[in-house]
Parts: sequence; C-alpha cells; structure tokens
Amino acid sequence: MTLSRRFAAPRSNTIAAALALALAAGLLAGCHKPAAPGPAEAASAPAATLLISPEDLRTVSLQTYASGPVITGSVQPERRADLRAEISAVVQQVLKENGEVVHKGDLLVRLDDTSIRDSLRSAEESSRAAAQALDQAQRALARVKTLQAEGMSSQQALDDAEVRRNTAQSDRVAADARTVTARQQLTRTEVRAPFDGVVSDRKVSAGDTAAVGKELLKVIDPASMRFEGLVSADRMGDIHPGQAVQFRINGFDKSEFAGTVRHVDASADSVTRQVSVIVDFAPGTAPKVAGLYAEGRISSGDSKALLLPEATIVKEGDKAYVWRLGKGVLAKVPVTLGDRDARLGNVAVLSGIAAGDRLLRTPGSALADGQKYELAKPSAASAPTGA
Repeated sequence: MTLSRRFAAPRSNTIAAALALALAAGLLAGCHKPAAPGPAEAASAPAATLLISPEDLRTVSLQTYASGPVITGSVQPERRADLRAEISAVVQQVLKENGEVVHKGDLLVRLDDTSIRDSLRSAEESSRAAAQALDQAQRALARVKTLQAEGMSSQQALDDAEVRRNTAQSDRVAADARTVTARQQLTRTEVRAPFDGVVSDRKVSAGDTAAVGKELLKVIDPASMRFEGLVSADRMGDIHPGQAVQFRINGFDKSEFAGTVRHVDASADSVTRQVSVIVDFAPGTAPKVAGLYAEGRISSGDSKALLLPEATIVKEGDKAYVWRLGKGVLAKVPVTLGDRDARLGNVAVLSGIAAGDRLLRTPGSALADGQKYELAKPSAASAPTGA
C-alpha cells in the first residue's frame, strides 16, 4: 500500500505537463495564421470582366445638324383678349370656367347693374322732359313770329322766345347725352366674348368687387398659336423672315415641330440684349395649349459633326469623358464638346473620338479604365428585333 501511493503522484504530474505542451502548441499555430488582405491589396486586385450586350453599345457616326442661332421662348396665341371691368361694380355671376369653349358674343361675366339702371331711367325721364320743353319753346317762338309779322309783338319778345328755344334745345341735347352714357354703362355690366375661342384664365368669382381696370378673365384663340422666341442680338444678322425653324416643346418630348420665321424685331431688349422673333407653325401642327416652353434652332446652315446623346457623356466638373471599347479593354477617353443641337437633343463632339468608335451607351459609375470586357452574343429571340 505504501509503494502504490508513492508512484501515483509522479504519474499525475506527467499528464498535466502534456496538457500544457499541447495548449502552447495550439497558441503558436494560431499566431502563424495568415492575415486578411488590407484595403490597398483589395484595391490593387484586378476588376471583374464586364459582360456587354450589343444593346449597350453605340457606334459613332457623322450626322447633320442645324448650325443656326438658338431660339428659346414659349407658345402663345396671336388672338388673345384680357377682359377687364369698365365700371366699378360687384360681380354677380361668372358663366364660364377655364377651358370652356366660347363663341363671339357669349355672355361671360355679369356685374351688378342696379344703380346704373336707375341712372338710365332718370336720364330717360330728363330727356323726355327736355323734349317737351323744347317743343313748347318752338311753338312759343312760332306764335311770337306771327304776332310780330302783324305788328302786334315787339322785337324784344321775339328775341326772348328764341333764347328760350335755344336753351330748351341745349337741355334736350344734354339729356340725350346722359341717356346714351347710362345706356352704355348698362351694356358694360355684361362682359361678352370678343371672338370664338377658349377661356384660359378666370380671375374673379361671384361676390368680388370689380374696380375699373380689374382683369376678369382671358380669352384666347387656340387656332392662332405661334412660337414667340428670343434670339441673342449677336446672331441678329443671321435671321431673316422665311427661314426654317426646328424646335421642341415641353410636353411633346417625342415630337419635333417645324415652323417659319415671320417677323424679327428691329430692336433688342435693353436689359437682356435679345431680339424677339415670331415663328409660324407648319399648317395643322400647332398645339392647342398656350404658355408651353419651346427651344430650337433657326436653320441658317447645316453642319456635319459627331453627335452623342448626353446620357453617353460622363461629366466631371468642367471635363467630359466617354467610355470607348478597345481591344478587349475599356478606355476612359476625354472629349471636347461643341454646341448642343436643340432639335435632336444631342451634343456635338469636336475631338477625342472618331467615326466608327464603339462607345458605351449609358456608362455606369463602377467602371475602371483598362477593365476587361466580353461581348455577349445576342439570343435567337432577340435576333429579329436587332435586325
């Protein structure tokens, strides 16, 4: 029994030492584990190969665009009327709303005519009384003339009768004038359409007080639309009546309008230094809505240039770039831009690319210069569409 206890203690010490050695070996192995790559190493890694479909490409080619002066303005009707109150009265009724079609002579607004009708009746009574007084004065003058011819009346009586007749005649004329004025004021309580058209802007409602000169509503003729634009005075020498104009109108993004210069103002605005130009639409193409913004170019000559849509061009500050497809890699190419063709919405490229270059149609922001790419083959289903 004493011998077995003596050998038990050394055995337990040996097991503890083995466990300690194993733990130390594990810690040393963990210290030698390779570290994760840092940001610099990740950035230096090659970019993934980009797969490009034929629909994402655009081939550069020479195109013809108008090189004349730029014209900006709005579509406005030639026939328009701002109907205003000619008397001071309360608005009783507004019979038409915005957008409603009206015909010449239609009643649009009715004003309160109570006091004017009373004035008209008073003027008519005064005119009637003045007419009776004039009739009596004329008969009295005739009697005096007869008595004087028979020697039974003096010259003074004849002169007094003529004075009374003249006074009565003046009173009659004044009374008739007051009657005409009152009748005219009465007609002004009814605002009527001056021509066939559409109500474009209603300014008052029933119960409003309309002072003299207050705008009540506007009437326009949609059939008389024209393009009223402005051109820089520096290009005034390039404009003359009869020139063709190509322009676009907001709200008609997919439509291009054509017109002809009708009139060019002889003077420029003293503040903006721009010249007003009136352009007639081609027959049957004018829109029916007034006030739309329009932008275009007067065709003083055609030029050929490399035109690109703005979506293909990447702008960084004052510089512009395009992504060109090289031999298996993408290249970020700086370009120099020229004028913008308002008719097509494209920008002329003066340098940096050549006709026949293939560019990315709408490049993204995750591209890298020198990145590899592959062209995807069009599927059989999309082949007829591509053709």
